[in-house]
Amino acid sequence: MDLVIGPLDLPAHVDEALAVQAVAFGLGPDEVAVRRQIVLRHMTYPGARALGATAGGRLVGFVYGMPNDRTHWWSTVVEPYLRALGHDHWLDDSFVITELHVHPRHQNHGVGRALITTITDSAVEPRSILSAIDIDSPARGLYHSLGYTDLARRVVFPSAPMPYAVMGAPLPLRRR
Repeated sequence: MDLVIGPLDLPAHVDEALAVQAVAFGLGPDEVAVRRQIVLRHMTYPGARALGATAGGRLVGFVYGMPNDRTHWWSTVVEPYLRALGHDHWLDDSFVITELHVHPRHQNHGVGRALITTITDSAVEPRSILSAIDIDSPARGLYHSLGYTDLARRVVFPSAPMPYAVMGAPLPLRRR
C-alpha cells in the first residue's frame, strides 16, 4: 500500500473526510451534516491542524486536533468528570485529538497509529487528551499502546448513544 501521511486542508476536503468518518463510525446523512459544520468551525480555532492518510490518491484516514481551551464545548462537558477524579489539570496545556478515523478497509495496518503520532509529534503542549467510546475496542487498544491512560470513564455527551472515556498521555507518545 502506497500510504502517504501529510498535511490536510480539512475545510477543502471536509466531505471526503466525513465520508471516511461516516463509514468508520456508522454515521447517517443527518449526523454528517451536523459534523460538517462542527469540523469547519473547529478548523478556525487557533492552532487547529489536520493530517490525512492517502492510498492510491484517495483519502483513507484523517486526524485533526488543536490546543485545548477550557471554553470549548468538549472541555465544558468533560471537566466535571475529570475534576471529580482530580484530573482536570489535564485540560490545561494539552493538545486535543478531536477526531481520528480510518476507513475500515485500511484499519489494523498502522494508519491510525501513524496519523496520531505524526500530529502529536508537532505539538508544543506536553500532553495529549482525547475521548473514545468507553468499550474495549481496537481504537482504545491503540490509544493504550501509545501511552494513553483513562482519566475518566462513563462520560456522557449530550445526544451520544454510548458513554465515552477521556484519555490522556504525555508527549511524545510511546512508540511500539
